[in-house]
Amino acid sequence: MKKIYILALVLGAFSFSSNAQVELVDDFESYNLGPISAQSPQWRTWSGVDGGSDDGNVVDDESFSGLQSLLIPGNTLTDLIALVPSAPTSGVYSIEFYSYIPAGKAGYFNMQAAVTPEGSAWVQALMGGNVYFNCDGNSGGIGSVSGAIDCVPVAGDAAFTYPEDQWFKVTCVYDIDGQAWDMYIDDIQFVFDYPFAFGPQVFIELAGLDFYSASAANEMFIDNVTFYSGDITTAGVNDFSADKFSVYPNPVKDMLNIKSSTAVDNVTVYDILGKVVLQENPGKISPAINMSNLASGSYLVKVTIGDSSKTVKVLK
Repeated sequence: MKKIYILALVLGAFSFSSNAQVELVDDFESYNLGPISAQSPQWRTWSGVDGGSDDGNVVDDESFSGLQSLLIPGNTLTDLIALVPSAPTSGVYSIEFYSYIPAGKAGYFNMQAAVTPEGSAWVQALMGGNVYFNCDGNSGGIGSVSGAIDCVPVAGDAAFTYPEDQWFKVTCVYDIDGQAWDMYIDDIQFVFDYPFAFGPQVFIELAGLDFYSASAANEMFIDNVTFYSGDITTAGVNDFSADKFSVYPNPVKDMLNIKSSTAVDNVTVYDILGKVVLQENPGKISPAINMSNLASGSYLVKVTIGDSSKTVKVLK
């Protein structure tokens, strides 16, 4: 059954500070159903052939807003690149999109670090790791960012969770000068300063995201892809200035102190897989959160003050 999620005033909603400027929004509503690469200069097949077997299809089976989205299926070897309009070589850049992955299905994307001139097949320029959703087909709702291909676990892998059978937001923030990136799922940060480094590849430019059928279980719908020059996570109403709050000590042993100038409404602590392990509603300025009962490890602490929230990584 088709699920439609209406996102009112999609374009009007992008009123951000100078920290992030929208370069392009693609909601797939202006295309005909079927292969996309011949319909848009922002989408390119790996083979370089428009409408080839590796092209992605515009469909009306699912949508986050409007009636259409882009499908990366697993029954064909789809390999489609979303080109970054400005292909930046410095600064900070953000790419955000919404995805829908049915229960038991999978998804995948990676970042490409060099543009291949048009008229030929794309030349591999993978950096920043492989992002797998349900990589083995038996881990629905679990994802990983790997420094190896073919879903092989390696040291330094980052894990995350995502909701199945519903749309969720993926936000990637690339620090080009520092050659590291962060990733958020529904505004919760799971990937911190993951290095661009991948094999012998040298970073040239932020060329695009490659959406690929990494397994036969692949069934990834994409909608509302937005390209931003700047850091989208520090823009607009969700911005936390540096003096809004701070947490200490980090690493923490027992009590995590939150220093703030206004009352903290909610503190939610997640383990590295996204499971809520502690939640409090302090309702006061500079509260202390007792983490003594939590095991040693990495945690994500989401602090909410009024209508704004930010997630920080805390070690115990």
